[in-house]
Amino acid sequence: MSTIVRPYGDTTGDGMVQLSFTLPISSDSWAEAKRAEGAAQQLANKMGMDPALVVHAKPMGEGFTFFVVYGRVNHLVDVDKVEVVERDYPLMTPKEVNASIKRGLRRRLVVLGACIGTDAHTVGIDAILNIKGFAGEKGLEYYREIKVVNLGAQVSVPHLVDRAVAERADAVLVSQVVTQRDAHLLNTREMSAAFGEAFPADRRPLLVVGGPRFDEAMAGELGVDRIFGRGTTPGEVASFLAHRLAS
Repeated sequence: MSTIVRPYGDTTGDGMVQLSFTLPISSDSWAEAKRAEGAAQQLANKMGMDPALVVHAKPMGEGFTFFVVYGRVNHLVDVDKVEVVERDYPLMTPKEVNASIKRGLRRRLVVLGACIGTDAHTVGIDAILNIKGFAGEKGLEYYREIKVVNLGAQVSVPHLVDRAVAERADAVLVSQVVTQRDAHLLNTREMSAAFGEAFPADRRPLLVVGGPRFDEAMAGELGVDRIFGRGTTPGEVASFLAHRLAS
């Protein structure tokens, strides 16, 4: 099978793609709408879409318009050049995770979870920590050998560090959904720096972050031990923690 591919729209290899974006242009009147659509088409052309057809345009508040553009691109993708962060730990059942922690630590593994900065979106962290879990898997609260401390939303980094010290946390899990102006990256770097200052290298808790806009390959650059992307299940996180901390 060829590793060189082109987007698929109506027929195989036709290169057709759909793109959505917002421009700071008003489209309230007929003339403004036509001007706005022309600007959207111009942008799509500069991005390599030719021809580009504006199939949807809608005002998004005063002075902004949302667009959907459909068109053809000539770019090819070499699948063999895609870099993937391989899973370097085995997936375990809850029973296996509990047994590994009990055997390796001889005590409960303490996990501290939070959304830091101004992030108030707790759906992600709750899906991993709460017993109800996600995707048919129960959260870390279900594991009898794991103690979960969920701090919730909008937790400051200093408070997170203080609680990690007080709880003697083995791992700190942070969810970041708010990404405007790369807030998720800034918050993560601030967190890793704070933990680096507060703990000796051999005693620092395992730092794990997750969210839909993270690049899993950036863990080293951001100063954390692991990044989990969208679709991560509680079982994957539990298996990783047991592997790194109890094996």
